Amino acid sequence: MLFRQLFDLETATYTYLIADPNTKEAVLVDPVLEQFERDRQLLQELGLQLQYTLETHVHADHITSAGKLREATGCQSVVPVKAEVSCADRFISDGETLTVGAITIQAIATPGHTDSHMAYLVQGTHLLTGDALFIRGCGRTDFQSGNAGELYDSIHKLFALPDATLVYPGHDYRGHTVSTIGEEKLHNPRFKDKTREQFQELMANLKLPDPKKMMEAVPANQQCGKVPALV
Repeated sequence: MLFRQLFDLETATYTYLIADPNTKEAVLVDPVLEQFERDRQLLQELGLQLQYTLETHVHADHITSAGKLREATGCQSVVPVKAEVSCADRFISDGETLTVGAITIQAIATPGHTDSHMAYLVQGTHLLTGDALFIRGCGRTDFQSGNAGELYDSIHKLFALPDATLVYPGHDYRGHTVSTIGEEKLHNPRFKDKTREQFQELMANLKLPDPKKMMEAVPANQQCGKVPALV
């Protein structure tokens, strides 16, 4: 398996390139509009054919390049089944598997950050947690139908995976790149020794500012990254 973790500095977003080195089929998970040229060039350099873009959820902090990549490569845009994205080519449900060559990517419903959020388990070993589980943290739950109790339940569903499962988050703001399920169970302060009710109280009192791009990102991402025209 070819697996690359790519970073957008402005939004601290991780994009993941996954490909079968034999068939050259590839998928980009959570691509960022401003990194379109970087991603297209990497695909060309590695001789890969992009089959899919795959979103963990409708993002509020960056605009996806899914639509632009579809125009450039003919790939399909895949989003979680409950996401309000009318332009998607395909919706993926809990437990459903997406394949690129011999690589399997299993969707795991992880609502809480948003009501349609999915994590993706790649080859049974690499877990892409999106904005649900971060390294020593988690995503916020105060907008886009977020629900702290649901997120607590979702993370504990992920904690049932083998301890050696690699955790690759959708963002990191402190320079971390990868963790494991075992590490997060032991050391994640949002969840360690906390009941569901304690976690809900913690999340209710974070008082976080809105993402800078929220007002433009959400409607754009509901159109596969097409920025609405100014009136």
